[in-house]
Amino acid sequence: MNLKRYFALSLVSAGLLAAHPALPPTPAPDVNAIKTQALKDIEGKYDDYRKVAQQIWGFAEVGYKETKSSALLQKTLRENGFSVQAGVADIPTAFVATYGSGKPVIAILAEYDALPGLSQQAAAEKKAVPGLDAGHGCGHNLFGTASVAAGIELKKLIKEGKFKGTVKVFGCPAEEGGSGKVYLVRAGLFQGVDAAVHWHPSN
Repeated sequence: MNLKRYFALSLVSAGLLAAHPALPPTPAPDVNAIKTQALKDIEGKYDDYRKVAQQIWGFAEVGYKETKSSALLQKTLRENGFSVQAGVADIPTAFVATYGSGKPVIAILAEYDALPGLSQQAAAEKKAVPGLDAGHGCGHNLFGTASVAAGIELKKLIKEGKFKGTVKVFGCPAEEGGSGKVYLVRAGLFQGVDAAVHWHPSN
């Protein structure tokens, strides 16, 4: 899998939404130049994000038990200037990280849960990890990491004055059969959000 490409796709989608035509800064930004620089910035942090994704791969925590995975993503966001509200919707592994103020409010969704029974070493052939039952069969180790990377880059653009608005990274546990986002919605956490960016790894 090309991790850099996943980061880029996530960021480009979020960047396009952040450049909401109803609320352009003055003067209007050169969106193509901003995207090019943003992608270059993410490429420059590739090794850091790769380490995060690999750690989450190794944690391989199933839904609602993603303690280490959630904590790592929260730590990464805090270190990059986000305020983080942990344990939202009465779910210990859910969080909302926020930067900026005003409209538009762009939500980027991050998932990080693994699946039971899919223990697998990072190898081309089937080979379970001794003592570990779960595994990231759906690439959520990439999903959560790239969503955080996109959020951090949008935060930088807001801080530099290239966009106005708020970016929120939603830590969404238990996507695989646990309906984690349903509880976040029921708790009213998406009220006021103008657009939500959601993506998924593929081959």
